[in-house]
Amino acid sequence: MTSVTKKLSKSSALNRMTRGDKVFEVINCIFLALIACIILYPLIYVISASFSDAMSVTSGKMWLWPVDLTLENYEQVFKNDNIMRGYRNSLIIMLSGTALNLVMTILAAFPMSRRDLWGRDVMMKLMTFCMFFSGGLIPTYLLVGKTLKLMNNWLALILPGSISVYNMIIMRTYFSTSIPYELHEAAEIDGCSPVGTLMRIVLPLSGPIIAVIGLYYAVGHWNSYFSALLYINQENIQPLQLYLRKVLTANNAQALMEMGADEAARAAMRAETIKYSVIVVSSIPMLLIYPFVQKFFVKGVMIGSVKG
Repeated sequence: MTSVTKKLSKSSALNRMTRGDKVFEVINCIFLALIACIILYPLIYVISASFSDAMSVTSGKMWLWPVDLTLENYEQVFKNDNIMRGYRNSLIIMLSGTALNLVMTILAAFPMSRRDLWGRDVMMKLMTFCMFFSGGLIPTYLLVGKTLKLMNNWLALILPGSISVYNMIIMRTYFSTSIPYELHEAAEIDGCSPVGTLMRIVLPLSGPIIAVIGLYYAVGHWNSYFSALLYINQENIQPLQLYLRKVLTANNAQALMEMGADEAARAAMRAETIKYSVIVVSSIPMLLIYPFVQKFFVKGVMIGSVKG
């Protein structure tokens, strides 16, 4: 009975649409399909090129689906000890950095969401000011590298960005709008401390926002290379993104100059397809994480947009 009712309501809604509404619907669907093709084509091309023969890719024979299917590109990637070491380093940095980011963000957002916090508006203005203005690159480098002596240390990639004011504001808004303040008052009446309120009431109800903010932090750590470029000189602790940058720019050019013409041409073609394979391999962690947080993503990013 319910399915019949839904079909009848859908057909009645279609009958109420004017000719202009139907034209707009068709144009909108065509436009969205074009946007989807524009977004999906580079992704499909990269994946197909990573499984294709180097000659087919560089000659333009491969333009959408894999041609001369091969796993040789991935074999070269997984045989490279530096890439695997960088992969491990990036995973450690991402996991530890994201954990620290979430702890710091929660500890800042929870007090800022409390109505009874004295000086909350002043502290919020100071944090917002720091979000737009910073000391600059050179003072930051002197602080991290010289004063704190964190050169060639993973902490140099984690501690300076341990909290994002923007993400803290999003989480504070969630705590303020999605969790009734009456729950805080009821917990206080029952003798619960602020820390107990955070651990027993607020956090269990904040799964969506924690998942979304955690995803933001994880993607930021995984894609970051500039901080490692400044503070990490030892190859054995360099993250994956920094090593990929070195391999795909300076090192390839120098290696090609030392080869003969035919050998250099083959190496250039091989490097091009290996590049696509490395892109796919480096994207795997984010592709694995996203399905688990996707159900929270829409709810989390819409925090504070609609009330009532």
